[in-house]
Amino acid sequence: MDRIAHDNASVRTVRATLERVGRTDRPRIDLPDSDTDAFPVGEVVRVALDGTTRHARVHRGMDEGLELRAVYDNARQARTDDGEDRLPEWVAERDLEFGRSVLVDVVEAGFFYGVRAPDEAAVYEVPDRPDDGLAAIARDLEEP
Repeated sequence: MDRIAHDNASVRTVRATLERVGRTDRPRIDLPDSDTDAFPVGEVVRVALDGTTRHARVHRGMDEGLELRAVYDNARQARTDDGEDRLPEWVAERDLEFGRSVLVDVVEAGFFYGVRAPDEAAVYEVPDRPDDGLAAIARDLEEP
């Protein structure tokens, strides 16, 4: 596992927006339209929240923009949207309001991202990429 700071030259930071999921008080992160190539639609990616690596699926929103609707403890939960969403707790701990900017660090496009409040610094422990063959087998086993 490598450690990398948010301000490392290899990390690209994009400004996203914290929004509501529908009419609820559940937060989601709206990703910038200009960076759709950095986020694989429909894929589960690793997301660091508060130093802990979690998992999220990149969704296409109603307005065709990209969003992270929830952040889960593992990839299976992110694929099935079944488990405790860690994003509301992260938002509450920082007292962030809807409509406010959050920063998404693109540590390794298509694989690993960090989410932080605009005034936060972060050092990420980047996990090793899983073996593609083993990952495919695991996905096949989880599907009904």
